[in-house]
Amino acid sequence: QVQLEESGGGLVQVGDSLRLSCATSVRTLDNYHMAWFRQAPGEEREFVSYIDTIGITKYRDSVKGRFTISRDSAKATLNLDMNNLKPEDTAVYYCAARQGVDHSTAANDYRHWGQGTQVTVSS
Repeated sequence: QVQLEESGGGLVQVGDSLRLSCATSVRTLDNYHMAWFRQAPGEEREFVSYIDTIGITKYRDSVKGRFTISRDSAKATLNLDMNNLKPEDTAVYYCAARQGVDHSTAANDYRHWGQGTQVTVSS
């Protein structure tokens, strides 16, 4: 069982930046496709970004150019750098991991989840 723990959320102003981190219980992330999802109150959980086992990344359109996903292999940590934050980015952000051949943007394809970290962007 892979354990994931997010950190770095908080209350920020429009235009600010945050870095979310996801600590894992594994020695290496090389065998895992990693992703960030988010869920706003009353909304479905939605895909934000993934980085797969060979470093291919993908972002939802609304965060392209503002968010950057990265993986620290030495620390087995996943990061999400978020710049120029907007009120619509307000949500609980979740780290997720999956093994398998393909990367995925579907939450149901991810077996391992963290508890989430709240990001609130105030205008």
